[in-house]
Formats: sequence, structure tokens, C-alpha cells
Amino acid sequence: MKSRPGSGAYAVVSALSPPVSLVVRRVFSGAVEGREHVPPSGPYIVTANHLSLIDPVLVTMAVGRLIRFLALDELFGEHEVLDRLMLYFGSVSLSRDRPPLGAIKQALEILEEDDVVGIFPEGARAEYWGERTIKRGAAWLSIATGAPVVPCSISGSEGTLSLIEPGIHAPAVRLSIHPPIYPDSYIEREDPLGSMMDDWAAAIGDRIGHWKREE
Repeated sequence: MKSRPGSGAYAVVSALSPPVSLVVRRVFSGAVEGREHVPPSGPYIVTANHLSLIDPVLVTMAVGRLIRFLALDELFGEHEVLDRLMLYFGSVSLSRDRPPLGAIKQALEILEEDDVVGIFPEGARAEYWGERTIKRGAAWLSIATGAPVVPCSISGSEGTLSLIEPGIHAPAVRLSIHPPIYPDSYIEREDPLGSMMDDWAAAIGDRIGHWKREE
């Protein structure tokens, strides 16, 4: 399923990010840190751990730019409202069962247009951090285009619309945006994709571990 952002989607995200971010912080008792690490312009790849269906909203509001998320095609057709939102905001359908050639082509085009791609390297929602094998697609796109990877850590969203809590609740959520990971220093390594995603996972794991120790 190929999609492009609906008319005005960029303006909607830009205009609504401040008020919606305020609502998110109040409803979910949310805290966002690291906004200074968001590149001011140009293409980049936002990459977050994935616990809940609300994660794309949380990340988009934190970053403040329209993010074209790669979404598993199995998500389409489950909920009409979710379908409409994903299509309006230009989500890229990603097959779980077939080589994602179409999705890769779209992601490359998005980055070439100086827009933002969103990827959950775990591949799907997880019950907890560290459960799933980290996929390398974000690193491949980064090295192929030169666009940096911007890691985001999320904790607490597993309390709603998640595998362990499918109902709708208002949990305390924390989100941290990390410094961008640039591909230049990885190109000459023996395993550039693996090294890049290892550093990504280390950044996410360190922040989530820090939060857990504070609880």
C-alpha cells in the first residue's frame, strides 16, 4: 500500500505539536528530554523502541516534524480511524512476509526530499526492551543516504494499547531524544550496519536502564 501525506499534513503537525505535546504531557504524565538533539532541518531517521500503538504520536509530538513511519501492513485494516490517520500522515506500508523493496524505495525517496523517516528497529511492539532482535534497516538507510539516525527512548507507554495492556489508559510516559548518530564514522568498520545499530541499542538501553533504576 503506497501512501503520501494528506494535504496539509505537514502544517497540521507543525501547528499542533505544541498544544498536543502539552495535552500528552498532562494526560500521560509525560516528560520529554533532549529536544535540543533534533536536527533543525534536513533529512534524518527517527528510531525508537516500540511498546505501544501511541508511540508514533509521542515521537512525532516530541520531534515536532511530520515523520513518515514505516508501519507493518498487518496494522492496516484493523481499525478504520487508525487506517485514516496512517494514510493521512503518509505512513509507509512494510510487509512482514515479503522483501520490503517498495518500502525501501519510498523511504529513500522521502529522505531525498529532505523529509523524516520513522523506524522502530525492533520490528514490532515488544512487551519489554531487549525482547526482540534489532533490525538493521535504519542503519542501511543512513549509510545509503548520509542521513543521521536520531535515537528516541520511550518508557511507560507499555501501560496502554500495548501487548501487555491492550486497553486505553493514561500511564506515566518518559521520552528521551538522543544525539544523532552519523554514518560517516561507521563506513570503514568491518560491520558498519551492526556497529551502528549496536550503538543505537546501547543508547536506548542505557536510558531505559537509568529510568528503571530511578523507579
